[in-house]
Amino acid sequence: MKITVLLTLVLVVCILSTGCVGQKKNTTVDAETVNSTITYTLFSNTTSVSNITNISNSTATPKLKGLLEVSLDTWVGEFPVSIDNVSVGVVKTARPFTLMIDEGNHTVDVCCGVICEQENVTIRFGEQRTIDFSERLEENCEFLEPAVRILDYARNGDEIMVRVEFINPTTQPLAMSAEVSCGYSYIESRTNNRVGNLAQGQVFSTMNPGDRITKILTLYLAPGYDYNYQMPTITDVSIQ
Repeated sequence: MKITVLLTLVLVVCILSTGCVGQKKNTTVDAETVNSTITYTLFSNTTSVSNITNISNSTATPKLKGLLEVSLDTWVGEFPVSIDNVSVGVVKTARPFTLMIDEGNHTVDVCCGVICEQENVTIRFGEQRTIDFSERLEENCEFLEPAVRILDYARNGDEIMVRVEFINPTTQPLAMSAEVSCGYSYIESRTNNRVGNLAQGQVFSTMNPGDRITKILTLYLAPGYDYNYQMPTITDVSIQ
């Protein structure tokens, strides 16, 4: 009887021991299902740069400015004004052009056609600077439209040499021509009579923008002697 009970206890202990081994948990599978929590915040370059820029702009100190006046005095016309190669307005006769610009060194241009007069100016806060371009424009911008003129002339025997100047102050290339006439009188060698006559000639020039070109025109006189002649004049001009 005791032997039977002892065997029964041994069997029960073995079964219980086997059950415990079979029910052991797999800790590896459970570890894969664990969620980790992020405990730090990522740095955003875009946000930081934007914020820094906004702060910098909002605290920038505005530049000090001074007053500049551009004048033509009594020189007739109206001309564009540029400062540091930027167009800023127009100056007119007896109406100076004024504006406020930043302190420092600047370049001021006043142009007639393709010809520009330039001056450097230093601007300071609380001071007014005035630039008068009248003398320079009068010297270099005498003609605002295409023109032809006679510079001088001289007679040599039975010829009159005429120097003709073509002027193109525009921004376009031009083909120009001029007809020149000169009235004169002379004594014929055969009859010894004084006779009146007219010498004429035509001169041409192809002009680039801003060009001033001088051409020589020869007027031929009739054979004779004791010439008397008038001042040569331009009687016709063609511009294309």
